[in-house]
Amino acid sequence: MSRKHEVITFKVDEALASELAGIPNRSEFIRSAVLRALENACPVCGGVGILTPDQRRHWNAFAEHHRMQECNDCHARYLVCEADDGPSIPQPQQ
Repeated sequence: MSRKHEVITFKVDEALASELAGIPNRSEFIRSAVLRALENACPVCGGVGILTPDQRRHWNAFAEHHRMQECNDCHARYLVCEADDGPSIPQPQQ
């Protein structure tokens, strides 16, 4: 069975079009860039940068027992659970 492909187009300004003009396989470059961006999107807001009122309510409940901390080595910010004082990855509710 062959996989169906969908063509998605988007508008870019002149400067970005000029930058992309020199890339040999623009489609592959753009696919790779989009996949990388999706892998790094915020798990709470989905990468939009804004929480919905419901997401904000859930975040506020989560934040009651967690805090942000900055790594002394790489300066990345990460969540710390106050229960164990280590990096925290919340488990899904069942």
